[in-house]
Amino acid sequence: MRKRLPIWERPVTYGSIGATQSHDLLIRPPAGFRPFQQRTRVGHGDARWEHAWTTVMSWGIQRNSGFRVDIADAPASVTDHTYVPVAFDDSGAPVPSVVADETVFGPDGTSFVVPGDSVRLGIPFGPFRVRAPARVVYVVDELTRKGFAYGTLPGHPESGEESFIVEQTPDGSVWLEISAFSRPANVFWWLVYPVLLLTQRFYTRRYFESLSGQIT
Repeated sequence: MRKRLPIWERPVTYGSIGATQSHDLLIRPPAGFRPFQQRTRVGHGDARWEHAWTTVMSWGIQRNSGFRVDIADAPASVTDHTYVPVAFDDSGAPVPSVVADETVFGPDGTSFVVPGDSVRLGIPFGPFRVRAPARVVYVVDELTRKGFAYGTLPGHPESGEESFIVEQTPDGSVWLEISAFSRPANVFWWLVYPVLLLTQRFYTRRYFESLSGQIT
């Protein structure tokens, strides 16, 4: 029944929305989910920083890793202020950000992700391309830290959430941190779970490589 709904009407398939922001995700993941977190330096300097965050915020690391990304249309009444970006102060308390009224675009003309965006990802999986619907559940838009997380929708092979956060540290280094928690969405994907894990690892490497390569 849910799959017949327009993608923007479908609820995410898990309950712990935003848990990829948890500082102890690897120790205390949502019950029943496998956590993952990796932080890797992808370069140095302002040019690398600009390249990295604009690539992340325009679905560039997914596209550069071979994904097809189709952003679904939704009524303005649904997308306007549906989700509010979240940042945290020094004590760890959440601080909602202001949602901009204008659409911002990356260097290639692709609009930056906004909270509430729903997408259809087409992920190469062996000789096939697997459909993986998802929704942007939060956006981080700080001076030296930018990125977003998406949560899975019905029809995705997994259930869970994944975040992609780029940060420039005071020494000029640029880092990408990927955090996730997931589990197979149904019996079929549990049966091929070892292959699914190998596929995840392959694309995680591609994500980091997409930001550390030559800037064009």
